[in-house]
Amino acid sequence: MFKVNQNFARLQGSYLFSEIAHRVAEYTKANPDRELIRLGIGDVTRPLSPAVLQAIDAATQEMADAKTFMGYGPEQGYEFLRAAIRQGDYAARGVEIGLDEIFVSDGSKCDTGNFQELLSPDARVGVTDPVYPVYVDTNVMAGRSGEFDTSAAKFSSITYIPTTADNNFVPALPQGKVDVMYLCSPNNPTGTALTKAQLKVWVDWANETGALILFDGAYERFITDKDVPHSIYEIEGAKTCAVEFRSFSKTAGFTGTRCAYTVVPKELFGEDENGDKVNLNAMWLRRHTTKFNGVSYIVQRGAAAIYTADGKKQVEDTIRGYLANAAIIKSGLAEIGITSYGGVNSPYVWLKTPDGLTSWEFFDKLLREANVVGTPGSGFGSAGEGYFRLTAFNTKENTEKAIERLANLK
Repeated sequence: MFKVNQNFARLQGSYLFSEIAHRVAEYTKANPDRELIRLGIGDVTRPLSPAVLQAIDAATQEMADAKTFMGYGPEQGYEFLRAAIRQGDYAARGVEIGLDEIFVSDGSKCDTGNFQELLSPDARVGVTDPVYPVYVDTNVMAGRSGEFDTSAAKFSSITYIPTTADNNFVPALPQGKVDVMYLCSPNNPTGTALTKAQLKVWVDWANETGALILFDGAYERFITDKDVPHSIYEIEGAKTCAVEFRSFSKTAGFTGTRCAYTVVPKELFGEDENGDKVNLNAMWLRRHTTKFNGVSYIVQRGAAAIYTADGKKQVEDTIRGYLANAAIIKSGLAEIGITSYGGVNSPYVWLKTPDGLTSWEFFDKLLREANVVGTPGSGFGSAGEGYFRLTAFNTKENTEKAIERLANLK
């Protein structure tokens, strides 16, 4: 009989959001009359903007005419979208990125999970703790994790860097060898963000040690503080040590439409087993064109509309709405007496669980007594224990109602 990948056996329990869905489904089945307010999984509620819909509609009509019909497109993405990205997200901020350094995809979750395929099997991986589970789980699947230490709730061959209120959510540089470091700013799950000075420390470390930074900037559009960079490439030296991942999901409502992109600078090199330099842009291009058929033409036309004058304004309105919800959550928690973090440059609010409850105990209490769904912090790593994540992606009405329910908890 054929053999399976034994690394999957090292994965711990269910994927976090699958476990949440399971618990919520069980509760809903037993209590069908209860109205749940979901502030857990980071799915959006606001619809696609008019500019995006108009572009999608027009592209759909093109597909109905043989003269304008589009079949297979370039796997790397149509030039009209990559040009809009280059101008709107980089040139506008004084950053120069080449069209052939931009790779359009169907999601940052996929890209951050897939990029590890370019790494050596023995590459030492570093993550902040708490951490977005995909960073860890995909490296477990690839065999880089080592064994799971139940007492520490960590994998032996992964370097975890605590990022909590104790260090103001600023991760310290790793002690010992780390080849690849995952950074997310604004951070999921904590909602906090690194300043230019703080991120410069990481860029300098990576260039000095020869490490690679995989920088997840999926929540860049929510940044409001001037000293928080929108791109790691705003930091001098980042092009020789960092890959950047961006998404249209949370910023423009593409969670169900699927569109994102990854930037791999041509100045970025790794080494092969002989010590010879290998260009990561060329490697990712080969991987991308081999395993991916590209995002649909219709969706890419919709994504490009985000960068038009109307599209920009409409996206900004959406972002303001979600940030207003985050402010409602933070002020409501403060009135209740619950300490929280984030929610200023991010749609996520990270709170300390009250009354000494564990993360999952608070999840169950919130679900059963307030009919509000959130995300337990321990699902993001051992340093997330005692914390809890709420999202600002629901409606204003439901956000206000959820805070009222929290205030009435006993």
